[in-house]
Amino acid sequence: MSGDALSLDPAELRRRIDTTRAHPARVYDVFLGGKDNYPVDREAAAAALAANPRGYLDVRHNRDFLRRAVNTLAGEDGIRQFLDIGTGLPTAENVHQIAQRTAPDSRVVYVDNDPVVLAHARALLTSGPDGRTDYIDADFKDPAQILEQAAKTLDFDQPIALCLVAILHFVEDEEAYPIVRGLVDALPSGSRLVLSHLTEDLNAENIRAVQRTYTERGFTFVLRTKGEVERFFAESSLELVEPGVVPAHRWRADGAAPVPEQPEASYLAGLDDIEKVRYADINDVTDADINVYAAVGTKA
Repeated sequence: MSGDALSLDPAELRRRIDTTRAHPARVYDVFLGGKDNYPVDREAAAAALAANPRGYLDVRHNRDFLRRAVNTLAGEDGIRQFLDIGTGLPTAENVHQIAQRTAPDSRVVYVDNDPVVLAHARALLTSGPDGRTDYIDADFKDPAQILEQAAKTLDFDQPIALCLVAILHFVEDEEAYPIVRGLVDALPSGSRLVLSHLTEDLNAENIRAVQRTYTERGFTFVLRTKGEVERFFAESSLELVEPGVVPAHRWRADGAAPVPEQPEASYLAGLDDIEKVRYADINDVTDADINVYAAVGTKA
């Protein structure tokens, strides 16, 4: 494990955690039904849900796109290495679990700089015996450090899948495009870019309402058009694989989104709206629910 970070003193980790401001990784965790968040994160998630009551489908279908993409790359394309930047908090079915189910020798490097994620990073390091996982405590905006540390685990002479899932809408244009170009430039031929991104193209009123709730809390929140998402691939000379840049629920849909185990009806009735999200079946999604584009591209 990239382990100097994981051996940080717990007091140092606590010092780095700001519980007075919501953090995107922890808000995402709320929508996924996680426990590694704070009241300020739950308040931000609740505000977003009030602005768009079906908005949890964006989060859950974004995660399900990652499942399908990793399954495709590991199962059909022979990819055995994954660099997941902006990992977020450990949740069910992390990249290494998906990839190693198909290809036990897969190697996965996770990257995040939220101290709450770091505090739980050991859950991301439970690799099977034939593969390997690693965790890097680094900022997306420091790609040189990411690449240097990732090279300790990944072989940059062999194809790598770079996963930038629901991270780029927190980064302004002047940084986002050059960083993606730099990361892809460092990857060998045959590598992939797995990308998802929030947009106002699809259901503008809903997502703009959500955007307001986040920007009021100090988040950078950039909604990009389909053309602006395609630009991430075009500027790195990546060839989009079918079906191209599409709403997340339509990227090679397989109808196999996990259905959470349902609690007793009386228990469910006693939960508030944000707590009920974790039990929702997302297979009833419609085009009017989704505000996320998803795509995969190949480096020649």
